[in-house]
Amino acid sequence: MSSSPQTLVLGGGCFWCTEAVYVKVRGILDVESGYSNGRVERPSYEQVCTGTTGHNEVVKLTYDPAQISLRQILEIFFVVHDPTTLNRQGNDSGTQYRSGIYYTTPEQQEEAQALIRQMTQDKVFSHPIVTEVLPLANYWPAEEYHQDFFEKNPYQGYCVAVAGPKVAKFRKTFAELVKN
Repeated sequence: MSSSPQTLVLGGGCFWCTEAVYVKVRGILDVESGYSNGRVERPSYEQVCTGTTGHNEVVKLTYDPAQISLRQILEIFFVVHDPTTLNRQGNDSGTQYRSGIYYTTPEQQEEAQALIRQMTQDKVFSHPIVTEVLPLANYWPAEEYHQDFFEKNPYQGYCVAVAGPKVAKFRKTFAELVKN
């Protein structure tokens, strides 16, 4: 396994929530909210929210494989969002909230598909997993005000109601992976 930093992009609903979790994970070197796998160059948040650009709200993770395995990153992903609801996470609905793993290496694709097969076989979820596993395409960083949103706005309503509980679930389930 390479010890040089790797990149993986995940779509698990609103990027504020996904980012809020992964900034707390040991071995994650950088987290950037953005948009991927759509048709428009440099989409704005307003464009993506219409659901017509094909983009997904995602987080781009840069991680150190010597500190955290891809499997651990994916296990966190499958715990902190619902991979069985198509184009929806809680009250957020639309194609921009779809569950997705956007890989940058063939090894990431193989690992993601193997984990999904295993979870399906083990009936980890009561409904089929709908997470798409695709090569990363047409990624664009989100606007600056979306970066570190939970950290900057911990008392904002959505952060209290949705992102906060996801962070708490991560901390409880993966205590050994929480950054000091």
